[in-house]
Amino acid sequence: MAKKKEEKIVYVDSKGKRLDGRKQEELRPIKITAGVIPRADGSAYLEWGQNKVYAGVYGPRECLPKHSASPYKAVIKLNYRMASFSVPDRKNPRPGRREIEISKVCGEALEKAVFVERFPNTQIDVTVEIIDSDAGSRIAALTAASVALADAGIPMRDMVCGTGVGRAGGKIIVDLNKDEEDAPDAVDIPLAILPNSEEIVLLQLDGVISKKEWQEAYKVGVKASKEVYEIQKQAIKGKYAGAENETKKAKKGVEAQ
Repeated sequence: MAKKKEEKIVYVDSKGKRLDGRKQEELRPIKITAGVIPRADGSAYLEWGQNKVYAGVYGPRECLPKHSASPYKAVIKLNYRMASFSVPDRKNPRPGRREIEISKVCGEALEKAVFVERFPNTQIDVTVEIIDSDAGSRIAALTAASVALADAGIPMRDMVCGTGVGRAGGKIIVDLNKDEEDAPDAVDIPLAILPNSEEIVLLQLDGVISKKEWQEAYKVGVKASKEVYEIQKQAIKGKYAGAENETKKAKKGVEAQ
């Protein structure tokens, strides 16, 4: 009996459409809301595709333990955690190597954006909780954390923005989903920049690509990252536009009395 040939998955069709209907350079839907945690100094909630992320900022405040303080700058301590129910198979609530690694690289990326030299001997705590995880959760976490820092009013050179970029089915694509990350030739490149200077503050590579593929991936990745930046700015503007409207309503009420 002849064996059936396995159907080859086409990740990008002849019309340039991907498995989920997006174009090669198209991001998944992104929604960001600033100021969602009242007790935090700054906060944000982000939905990026299936990813759902809360970020809270506390500080600058006393550095503990004290030996971790720097007399020259503030220390950013980012804590990236995934809820045990955030993935299909229940995750161990204990922090794993991946979470520790993401906490480190995202904290270092944010240090490039913040004027840390203005707050010596202090720490800025950034807590990020992933409550629903899909592909690209580290960039989603970094995006939310950057908005939360801006919401806290901490002086920044720029916000950090980014996206995943890589290869699936021989094509360079932006913002890989889970199916694309699992492609036989998949390469995933989390990329984050300071958008105005285009300085790279986070760059990781899972796989092997050619120089030509990297040049294309970098170009489309920076372009897509700047689209994310516009959404971040709208989130901050949206919060303070809402506050301004509330103030105007209150003022009108007082005048009416």
